[in-house]
Amino acid sequence: MKDQREKILIRTSWISVIGNAILSMSKITVGLISGSFAVLTDGIDSATDVVISLITLFTARIVSRPPSAKYVFGYEKADDIATKVLSFIIFFAGIQMLISTCKNIFVSTPRELPSVIAIYVTVFSIVGKLLLAYYQFRQGKKSESSMLTANAKNMRNDVLISSGVLLGLFFTFYLNMPILDSITGLVISLYIIKSSVDIFIESNVSLMDGVKDPSVYKKIFEAVEKIEGASNPHRVRSRQIRNMYMISLDIEVDGTLSLTEAHDIAHAVEKSIRDSVEKIYDIIVHVEPKGLKHSNEKFGLNKDMIRT
Repeated sequence: MKDQREKILIRTSWISVIGNAILSMSKITVGLISGSFAVLTDGIDSATDVVISLITLFTARIVSRPPSAKYVFGYEKADDIATKVLSFIIFFAGIQMLISTCKNIFVSTPRELPSVIAIYVTVFSIVGKLLLAYYQFRQGKKSESSMLTANAKNMRNDVLISSGVLLGLFFTFYLNMPILDSITGLVISLYIIKSSVDIFIESNVSLMDGVKDPSVYKKIFEAVEKIEGASNPHRVRSRQIRNMYMISLDIEVDGTLSLTEAHDIAHAVEKSIRDSVEKIYDIIVHVEPKGLKHSNEKFGLNKDMIRT
């Protein structure tokens, strides 16, 4: 399974590198030749996608490593770290474009209408990005990679960006106002910055050992209730490794039971949780004698803390 996932990540990353490199060189070249600032900034954005794809390619090699003495849970969270790095790259690319477009708008220099070839390369870019985004998204879901999914969202945004460029070029030619090309570039840069912030925030959950869907706790408590002999589930903790849940919890059983009987109840609780919650990475069930007084517990949830 891991070998297959690694192959998907590597193959998808290489396709992304090659596809974005072709689109980037096309748009930057045409942007310089045609004099379209919007097409040029769109080309620079595609150049950052090449860097992003190279990062995903490097990360694919890391996440497939087996657990080690230093990283006993494996290297899966390298995927989330890479997602965070991608958000910074996209953010700084957007800031750079914002500065450049502002200078181009507010510095009074003679402006000429861009060449019609800018329209053709923008249409080519939209089609190319649509195909790349669709492929990245499918492979991201298949491999359960937040990194590929984030890259797919970035490419989806690129489709909107290129569509904005095309619209800006249309009005530039139709209204004979070259400044609209620069204004389109300004809007593009702001949209890139917003996208980077969204990706940054989304990646926080996994890195801070949270869960994207808190309703998983309700499922855990309901799963424990199904097991006879298990009571008072507490200190329930869950975090995500990739898209899989790492769950820990304490339960109480009759203190007069034998170790084997208590173990069987804990095993039944684990199986019940696995049947109720999809994509389990691991489950740890700690057994305590019923009625044991607990000191203040800093971590985890009790049933009365869950909204019904």
